Amino acid sequence: MKVLACAVLALLAFSSAAEAKGVHVRGYTTKRGTYVMPSMRTSPNRTRTDNWSARGNVNPYTGRAGTKDPYAPKSYGHHR
Repeated sequence: MKVLACAVLALLAFSSAAEAKGVHVRGYTTKRGTYVMPSMRTSPNRTRTDNWSARGNVNPYTGRAGTKDPYAPKSYGHHR
C-alpha cells in the first residue's frame, strides 16, 4: 500500500511540474523608452490559481512567492 501511495504522490508531483512549464517572453522597450528585460511566465490557460504570481505559488525561475489573490476581480488598468 505504501508503494502505491508513493507512486500516486510521485505522479501528482510530476503532473504539477509539467503544468508549471513556462513561456519565454522577449525583452521590449515601452513607449516611454524603458527597457523591460526578457522573462518567463506561466503557460496561458483558463485558470488564475496556477499562475506564479498567485498567492500560494512560487516562481521556479526566481524563487519568489506569489502575492496576488487569484480570486480578486480582474483589473485591466483602464482607470480614469
